[in-house]
Amino acid sequence: MKKVLVLGGSGFVGRHVCEKLNRLGIRATVPTRRAINARDVQTLPMVDVLEANVHSEADLARLIPGHDAVVLLVAILHGSAAEFERTHVELPRRVAAAMRQAGVKRLVHVSALGASTEGPSLYQKSKAGGEAVLKSSGLDVTVLRPSVIFGAEDQFLNLFARLQTVAPFVPLAGAGTRFQPVWVVDVAEAVVRSLQRPETAGQIIECTGPEVLTLAQLVQLAGRLSGHPRPVFGIPKGLALLQARLMELMPGQPLMSRDNLKSMEVDNVASGQWPGLEALGITPAAIGPAAAAYLDRLGRADPLINVRRHARR
Repeated sequence: MKKVLVLGGSGFVGRHVCEKLNRLGIRATVPTRRAINARDVQTLPMVDVLEANVHSEADLARLIPGHDAVVLLVAILHGSAAEFERTHVELPRRVAAAMRQAGVKRLVHVSALGASTEGPSLYQKSKAGGEAVLKSSGLDVTVLRPSVIFGAEDQFLNLFARLQTVAPFVPLAGAGTRFQPVWVVDVAEAVVRSLQRPETAGQIIECTGPEVLTLAQLVQLAGRLSGHPRPVFGIPKGLALLQARLMELMPGQPLMSRDNLKSMEVDNVASGQWPGLEALGITPAAIGPAAAAYLDRLGRADPLINVRRHARR
């Protein structure tokens, strides 16, 4: 494999995928609406950044030819039913059609743990819809389903860490929901190893870490790592819905939406129905102090460094 198109390559997971491809000498093409959005990967010698709209059929038809494979990472956490459908279902459909037209068969798609047509949230249902589209596409597709992803610059632990630098306590919706957080570098490694292993085509792989923690425990961990631990307590469903509605009305991306609350009606942990990271030869890193020790042994940066950096500001 010599050249890969990475849709969503300027994002949180995408930057790590591009770095790993770069180290392997595999050229990556990263389309983005504005080149400045991909400045973190522009410095990599094996990455080509192109300005394009990945939702445009014409742009996809222009981008895909000449590549050996496509990685699809584009996703949203918040939005309307139409926005979820456009991003998680229609985009995979357009990508698959453009790939068939270009004669490119290999696709690695990052979906989500809990994707299900029976899921309580629009997010989960639309993710399942996208998987169904790709399953029937005739392409050689590997689907990765990660739990919540942690790492430097994540929008999860860092967000709760920043919140605890200013808030005296944290009232938390879905406090008891269980997650199996996975390190971003492990997810990126899973993408790259899937690309390198044709036999993973047709498989679903659950990407999870070794620990199961409630949302309350994760928020408490973020507070400890930031140096500003605060009391965390759960709130009843009615108050949680009101809280989420108010957050939706605030400018920018909400910390919590009503659709997020619906997602948290079910635990976000490995089902055991599908193979995990170990099937790709990956030993997943634990979150918190265990992850720091793991990374120190490998001589890499601490994945939670941003949590501590924000705490010092």
